[in-house]
Amino acid sequence: MSGLFNRVARPAILAAGRSNRLQHNMQRLPIARDVVGRFVPGETTDDALAAVGVLRDSKRMVSIDYLGEDVTDADAAEATVQAYLHLLDALGARAENAATIRPLEVSLKLSALGQALPKDGDKIAFENAHTICQRAQQVGAWVTIDAEDHTTTDSTLATVRELRTEFDWLGTVLQAYLKRSEVDCAEFAAAGARIRLCKGAYDEPASVAYRDAGEVTESYLRCLRTLMAGAGYPMVASHDPVVITAAGEMAREFGRGADRFEYQMLYGIRDDEQRRLAVAGNRVRVYVPFGTQWYGYFVRRLAERPANLIFFLRALTHR
Repeated sequence: MSGLFNRVARPAILAAGRSNRLQHNMQRLPIARDVVGRFVPGETTDDALAAVGVLRDSKRMVSIDYLGEDVTDADAAEATVQAYLHLLDALGARAENAATIRPLEVSLKLSALGQALPKDGDKIAFENAHTICQRAQQVGAWVTIDAEDHTTTDSTLATVRELRTEFDWLGTVLQAYLKRSEVDCAEFAAAGARIRLCKGAYDEPASVAYRDAGEVTESYLRCLRTLMAGAGYPMVASHDPVVITAAGEMAREFGRGADRFEYQMLYGIRDDEQRRLAVAGNRVRVYVPFGTQWYGYFVRRLAERPANLIFFLRALTHR
């Protein structure tokens, strides 16, 4: 089932994510919004904070993403910055003293901060990310720069390197299905960086990415071994039981205690497993997205696993 899904269904679902007509129709369906609520707790900062409260009560950490990407003008990028500053101010009252770990974090997409603007996009995105990092540092939160499709990787990592000269706690995301990621993992592990390692959620060509599910998992485990052996802080972003088991084994092999790496999962996916890992004494961080621009994020969640798509179709048919 998973092999056929990856070859046929997943590319079709991701293509649907680029359809403006389908997006318009989906956003008008009340049932769609009901189902989306499993993966996105709401559209407002208050909605996100309510989810954060529940997660922190169960000893889980959070990374909050204000949904949006590929902005087309500087004003939209500035609006995203203001949304993050408002969020961080709200989180400031909840920030907890911790010498080596910050339970509260925000995740940024540089394309939402102006990266793709035709004039000075990289510069605008850097300045906007710098503003957000400054506020995060003031309130006691962390920032992680998200990965997007492979055409942005060089630009994103260049921005991360520059920001880390001032904010050495800044994290970034590397995607194991990209063939370049083993080299990138080695670089950032040697530099002592926080790295969120995920499998990858975009439909990338075979010239730059592994497309077979087994190959992606094998690449993930190779990348994870590099991170576990390095000087940085690995963040194991996966719901795959094989990866979760391997992460614990590698941590023991390299003498990493539970305070020197963390598991990360998405809001609404494998909640019981998140709780189990946290109760067992592991660090678990949950990626919490919010905002009105939920369509692209939701489609990528459907494309990741057959179970997510089946859940959505069942909800549609039961109404």
